[in-house]
Amino acid sequence: MDYYVSQLINGLCQGSIYALMAIGYSVVVGVVGLVTFTHGEVIMVGAFASYFAFQMFGDNLFLGMIASFLASAFIGLFVYKVCYERFFEAPRHISLICTIGVSMLLKNLAQLVFGPNNKPLLDIVPNKFYGVNNIGITMVQIIVIVTVVSLSLLLFLFFNKTKWGVMLRAVSQDKRAAALVGINVKGTTLFGNCIGCGLGGVAGMLLAIYYQTLVATMGGPVGMKAFSSSVLGGMTDVPSAALGGLCLGVIENMGITITSASFRDIFAFIFLVLVLLIKPEGFARKKGVRP
Repeated sequence: MDYYVSQLINGLCQGSIYALMAIGYSVVVGVVGLVTFTHGEVIMVGAFASYFAFQMFGDNLFLGMIASFLASAFIGLFVYKVCYERFFEAPRHISLICTIGVSMLLKNLAQLVFGPNNKPLLDIVPNKFYGVNNIGITMVQIIVIVTVVSLSLLLFLFFNKTKWGVMLRAVSQDKRAAALVGINVKGTTLFGNCIGCGLGGVAGMLLAIYYQTLVATMGGPVGMKAFSSSVLGGMTDVPSAALGGLCLGVIENMGITITSASFRDIFAFIFLVLVLLIKPEGFARKKGVRP
């Protein structure tokens, strides 16, 4: 029983990271209105930005978080300028193909600059365990969960209590109507894309310190997890996307209690398929809900 409880805690922690990835993805899709295939590489850039921040400034999680957010937000700016800005009136598949190309570019550049091998990220968080016997929670798990919950609350307040948040919600619902009431649609869309990418970068940092390693090719697998979690939430519903991420993390870790850890992804994607077969709109209350 202790083992199952421990795996449940691991699943909630890992699911929290997936949730933050999915939140960033849903913000991008909800504001820009297009599916992006660069989110995995955005997460990877955030992980490497925090890695170099730790190398330069020591084990300062706050500085690592800022570095990962800013680096990934900059990639979001680059992706917007290359893939979205000139193609607002073009067929949607053109921007989609551009994001695939940028994803391949970032992945290969990362391997050239950072190298193809795994890089260790050890002792960033003290290895402390709080609990009784084998049931409890580690310091890194506490930091992951607290960070994700805090950022989620800040994002909620931002969307509902600030002028920029209201503008982003307006643009996500109807760009033309937003332009008619004086909102700078392109500027707001750029800002929203950077916010979503920045959140993905912070998720990359949390993933790196949780597994204590990172690699330039990590973008593909984590991008698929972010996409899957977002699909479970109906693509643009931020709270439901976060719920989808939590469910994926728990299903993965509970699944490996009866099989090998190499089957982790199988359980996640079987769960995704089953949910979409039963409830095609995912966990969202209705299809097309905006953040």
